[in-house]
Amino acid sequence: MRMLFRDIAGEPVATRGSVVCIGAFDGVHLGHRAVLARVRERARALSLDAVVASFEPLPREFFAHGRPVARLSNVREKIEQFRAARIDRALLLRFNAALAAMSAQEFVERVLVRRLDAREVWVGEGFRFGHARGGDVDLLQRLGREHGFTARALEPVVIDGERISSSAIREALAGGSFALAARWLGRPFAIGGHVVRGQQLGRKLGYPTANLRLGSRTSPVDGIFAVKVHGIGDAAHPGVASLGVRPTVNGKEPLLEAHLFDFDGDLYGRRIQVEFVEKLRDEEKFTDLDAMVKQIDRDALRAREILGIS
Repeated sequence: MRMLFRDIAGEPVATRGSVVCIGAFDGVHLGHRAVLARVRERARALSLDAVVASFEPLPREFFAHGRPVARLSNVREKIEQFRAARIDRALLLRFNAALAAMSAQEFVERVLVRRLDAREVWVGEGFRFGHARGGDVDLLQRLGREHGFTARALEPVVIDGERISSSAIREALAGGSFALAARWLGRPFAIGGHVVRGQQLGRKLGYPTANLRLGSRTSPVDGIFAVKVHGIGDAAHPGVASLGVRPTVNGKEPLLEAHLFDFDGDLYGRRIQVEFVEKLRDEEKFTDLDAMVKQIDRDALRAREILGIS
């Protein structure tokens, strides 16, 4: 992907015209990737730019009015998936009150026509857009005839009779079905970030951890997990991780803490990916640190068994 844009106003993003797909693209799962592949294929055939139009924050985050909304991917991860799909341009629109109030017709005129110079537009089944979700594929097709582009909805991707969607994947993860979520995502679910310094409590207790802050992101999972950590060497490193607020030590901020088995090294500042393999239990508050350490011992033993290491 050669360029990333954030604003509705400005010069045309695609100077030679574009084939566009529109959506929230949370997680960029197999269904999303099918749309991206079709856009890339059509753009190459027509000698146009392959463009994705998405939103940050996600529309459902905006309408939640500050309430936590679980996400499968953050902005960086979403952009990385667009790049992996060999998309030429990404228009990552700021979803705010002005955009929420924009009519479907105005969205077409300002975004698809002026900003993207769209010649083909691809969306998912049941696509809605514009103020109060007033636009649909039929309206998009009708406006396309006026403005010189075609619009089509791609059939949903179905695996084992189930239609793949971001909401279904979030539900699978929340229920601990990591293998199913990975099947729908097309890759294991993971959370990435740069390792930050914590309180060093884990090291004092015999379980040093690589800590990742979630920032404004709300994870679809929490608790204690068997994990694989990527970004340290050529192979994934097995471990056990906690994702939560650490109630035993009066924690407030959600934190992902990963203990890497049989590892001794400095990871501060390094970007890693923590892949979730299996949930062991929910987070809980212990009466004291000794009780917590005994449970961590059991968690670590169980995680080793799950990951097949002695």
